[in-house]
Amino acid sequence: MHEQNARPGHPQIAPQHERPIEHALDAHPSLVERPLRTLKSGDTFAVLDSYGDIGITPNTSEGLFCNDTRHLSRLQLYFEGKRPLILCSVIQDDNTALTVDLANPEIERGDGSTVIPRDAIAIERTKFLWNAVCYERVGLRNFDRIPHEFSLSISFEADFRDLFEVRGMKRSRRGETETEIGSGAARFAYRGLDDRVRRTVLRFKPEPYHLTKGFASFRFRLEPGERTSLLVTVACDLINDSERQIPPFSDAPGIPPQDFAKAYQDARRDLRALTANISKVTSSNAPFTDLIRRSTSDLYMLMTRGADGLYPYAGIPWFSTMFGRDGIITAMMLLWADPSVARGVLLQLARAQAAIIDPAADAQPGKILHERRSGEMANLGEVPFKFYYGSVDATPLFVMLAGQYFDRTGDLATVERLWANIEAALLWCDTFGDRDGDGFVEYFRETESGLANQGWKDSHDSIFHADGSLARGPIALVEVQAYVYAARRAGANIARALGLRDRADVLAQQASVLQERFDRAFWCEELGSYALALDGDKRPCRVRSSNAGHALFGGIALPERATRVARTLMSEGSFSGWGIRTLNVGEIRYNPMSYHNGSVWPHDNALIAIGFGAYGFKFEAARLFEALANVATYQEQQRLPELFCGFLRKPRRGPTAYPVACSPQAWAAAAPFAMLAACLGLQLPSEANEIKLVDPVLPSFLDDVIIRGLTLGSSQFDLRVHRHQSDVTINILKRWNDSNAQVTMIKTK
Repeated sequence: MHEQNARPGHPQIAPQHERPIEHALDAHPSLVERPLRTLKSGDTFAVLDSYGDIGITPNTSEGLFCNDTRHLSRLQLYFEGKRPLILCSVIQDDNTALTVDLANPEIERGDGSTVIPRDAIAIERTKFLWNAVCYERVGLRNFDRIPHEFSLSISFEADFRDLFEVRGMKRSRRGETETEIGSGAARFAYRGLDDRVRRTVLRFKPEPYHLTKGFASFRFRLEPGERTSLLVTVACDLINDSERQIPPFSDAPGIPPQDFAKAYQDARRDLRALTANISKVTSSNAPFTDLIRRSTSDLYMLMTRGADGLYPYAGIPWFSTMFGRDGIITAMMLLWADPSVARGVLLQLARAQAAIIDPAADAQPGKILHERRSGEMANLGEVPFKFYYGSVDATPLFVMLAGQYFDRTGDLATVERLWANIEAALLWCDTFGDRDGDGFVEYFRETESGLANQGWKDSHDSIFHADGSLARGPIALVEVQAYVYAARRAGANIARALGLRDRADVLAQQASVLQERFDRAFWCEELGSYALALDGDKRPCRVRSSNAGHALFGGIALPERATRVARTLMSEGSFSGWGIRTLNVGEIRYNPMSYHNGSVWPHDNALIAIGFGAYGFKFEAARLFEALANVATYQEQQRLPELFCGFLRKPRRGPTAYPVACSPQAWAAAAPFAMLAACLGLQLPSEANEIKLVDPVLPSFLDDVIIRGLTLGSSQFDLRVHRHQSDVTINILKRWNDSNAQVTMIKTK
């Protein structure tokens, strides 16, 4: 026990264990070896293989999931008992649907003669999600000059495994499953131990000639050139029911499936509506334009509507839910292009803000949500994540985002509505976040089931000393102090706008004091950087890490320190050529294949780039921007992954993939927007009614960037930014509404 650090009136703090219990991901088969396809709509998502199948390879993340439960664990298509031949498999550009082009394999008689030659029958699968239903159309066309008869068959299964079971956690008990077959449909229901009934209903059109609880068979005859289709719907729903028996099957769970064409039209229309407010970016560089388009599609596929607006779910497959840290950082990076996302994130997190002390959930009054889950295991407490608050950074980041949102929009009504939540978050930073009263916000977990490390690098071994020994808590992370500093400054600005001048002065003074204390405690002259953290004995973890770059992002770094930090981060030991590593190669726990100790994360680099831009290191920001844009050209669908390995860049070779990285991931998708704004020095202060570009630069791969529909208050602009070697010019292509708004380029150097 660290009794010397205990604060009167607060519980004493137990040290963290060397090998804590964690809710870690098992390394299922590599996504590099077996690329998967993902779809999402609302709280439903699908992970499919390249054929559009589910469950060909056991023990993978494949499945149709709804509310953290796998409602379909197998769905496999066969032509005359054989798997078709794959020709092409693509997710459409707007992420609405997966389209897979297949062809029949050669079908022989028992005597070896050919009945149907290979590639005679074209098979096109189109799959999409809408209103908790997976729709599929299997289009068939005979390209042979003679008619053919053949069978298609579909095998299927619904295991109703909780997401954490799919991830590898074992359970001693499960609920009961029932199956019903009839009327061209297969119906499955599972009563969980949480007394909730989850149902899956498969329907087929035309009806199968043979249907069992796991198999449907169909016969087709096609004349030369003739087309036909097989339609399949898989509907998911959840009901609360206290009866001991599973209730009788109704005609349809939840919302009955629509006509395929109508549902497809509605799904596409909904995605278009989601992206209506975002500024559109194009460029002279086609791969970068493709990256921005893919990022936009991924971001708005991951958006989920809540009572208060949009919320970007963190990523697929493991994080398709509400995460506080991820949602806030995604909204920050997207703020200049679509501030409505920030408003939705703020209001929904405010609604979920902790109001009581709950050790099992790592919750204290004022703390902002880390993760929300709705599956059976969360409902039963087998995992602590039903409403889980085990992140130390989400709370100051919440206030920081509120300040950025107000500065961007001038939306006084929303921040006034949020003020009680902002004050509660700031109070948490002063009390529960700083239980020993040393002026720094620290973390520790309340129970053994919680996360051991509660910053964004939450692996059990990610916070350590120079000799490799793990830091023992309570731990004060370098980036968290930067966020708290920025939060207090943001709170002061909002308080001033609300007429609370005394409160504004107190917060501004607190920020100033923190900056001074931070510099004394965290600066490591021998590293040319800030310490990764302070442990429970206030010993600095003298480790060169990417976390130090967040001190620039939060603005807490003194200017002379910022220069040294930038130089260290861009040295060969930290910058791999593809991005800044999470850990410098000289550190004892460095491993380029690790999750947090040497890998490269796009969102981490984007936040560092914002910090570089804010302190005047625009060319360093541009170098990071170009490196990550190059990474995307080596990725399938030009999508930035959650992370990749930190190996040194070599000629004529792309980056090394991290085998189980989530794809898509919200904050990775938002990173290009943040990096573009950082390089342009883009500022949109609503109070000044002015779009500012401060010391703008463009990386060498971009000659022209066009931003359409950039909003400021009621004004909208289309802008063209053009690079002339190291110089930049700006042209207003179009402006409408408030003509008083200005576009200004400011050069300070």
